[in-house]
Amino acid sequence: MTVPENQAKGRGAVVFLTGLSGAGKTTIADALAAALEADGRAVALIDGDELRRHQTASLGFDRASREANIQLAAELAEGHAADGRIAIAALIAPYERSRARAREVVERSAPFLLIYVRTPLEVAESRDPKGLYKRARAGEIRDFTGIDSPYEEPADADLVVDTTTTSVPEAVAAISSALDRALSSEG
Repeated sequence: MTVPENQAKGRGAVVFLTGLSGAGKTTIADALAAALEADGRAVALIDGDELRRHQTASLGFDRASREANIQLAAELAEGHAADGRIAIAALIAPYERSRARAREVVERSAPFLLIYVRTPLEVAESRDPKGLYKRARAGEIRDFTGIDSPYEEPADADLVVDTTTTSVPEAVAAISSALDRALSSEG
């Protein structure tokens, strides 16, 4: 349940989680949202899969389409943050350029935290909750990040969460602390 804007604690911000499919972005985003809502903060979740299903279904997975998808996610997140919510975006966002543009869009009005949910390809592939890696390896899916499309690891991440060594509660605590620091330095 999202807390009404007028009950939100403090300013808005964007927490942008990026990483391979199967890295744990959505799991962490959901847990972070629950923790922030329990703390009385207004939260908006922007999940890459949901965004593609509902708003950018016509886009492909080539570089230009991926960049357009991230641009829309950044604009949505910025709008939520400008309205006082903590927008949590969980997307693969494989390209440095599109993540930098997302940061530029958001930082016009709110703090932006880039969280790299780092997981080695072999671990993400072993998790494969949707069977996508298997399909990509079989040639059924083209332009699949990590298989036949690159993932450019962020050099400018505000926080790196390695899901092979960090539990979901630990990740939520680390992100919450980083968020609190970002919000207090902006105030």
